[in-house]
Amino acid sequence: MTTSAMVQPAEPESSARTELITREPAEALAGVLDIAAPSAEQGLPALWHWTYLLERRRQSDLGPDGHPTHGIPAPPGPGRLRMFGGGRVSTYSALEFGRPAVRTTRLAREVDKVGASGPMTLATVRSDVEQDGRLAITDEQDIVYRLAGPPAQPRAAAAPQADEPAPEGRLEMPVDPVVLFRFSALTYNAHRIHYDATYAAEEGYPGLVVHGPLKALLMGECFRRSGVPLEGTVFAYRLVAPTFGAQRLTVTSRVLDGQRSARVQDGRGRTTATATLEPLEDVRPAPAAITR
Repeated sequence: MTTSAMVQPAEPESSARTELITREPAEALAGVLDIAAPSAEQGLPALWHWTYLLERRRQSDLGPDGHPTHGIPAPPGPGRLRMFGGGRVSTYSALEFGRPAVRTTRLAREVDKVGASGPMTLATVRSDVEQDGRLAITDEQDIVYRLAGPPAQPRAAAAPQADEPAPEGRLEMPVDPVVLFRFSALTYNAHRIHYDATYAAEEGYPGLVVHGPLKALLMGECFRRSGVPLEGTVFAYRLVAPTFGAQRLTVTSRVLDGQRSARVQDGRGRTTATATLEPLEDVRPAPAAITR
């Protein structure tokens, strides 16, 4: 009897997907956020595109951790864990309901570094979303491939600075296993750390991990609900530390020295994510070259 070695598919240079922007995913996300769904006239709120144009992989494409075994971004290598570190979303215009959109995704850059926890690889995945032939969104996500081990801890809650202005916006959201399960389903994210407590413990986490994109989305919502539009801006966010288990997240936004910023604090008042909002230059960004 002869056996043949399994050959992993070559990683694609880019992937593309076309999809009609319907209201149903927006209604589903509004349900998770416990708010009214946007009307047909409003268009899709900024950052809500994370529930659209998704890669819906076959079950046989998934590894034991729930990650796809090939594609963009690449799966973690042996002895590595994959984490979502942050990103930047440039919103040129809102996506309109009832019209198709096209998302093109590729690896923009990949850099090897050595951090406090040892060697790591930082990869940036870039997606451009077009509608009616016009660029609507450029979405860059920073992925960290790190050695297995204890995750970073949130910063201790700090006393407000004397010159810190009062929040311009504020929202609170309770998260629990049901919220995390529903958000995983909406974003087609099968990574088991978000819904399988036993597996999360195997990766070294003390509980289910709150999705990084959920925390980023809440910071964007804090801006939007306080009357600050994200269209025409660059929303840059950083996931400072993981957030674990059922608790109430508090999100605030401020303006200090002309700079708009937001942060997510966990149930103990510790900062776990931050964001800034900058005006977007009225130019179409040039494609970023792949660097390794």
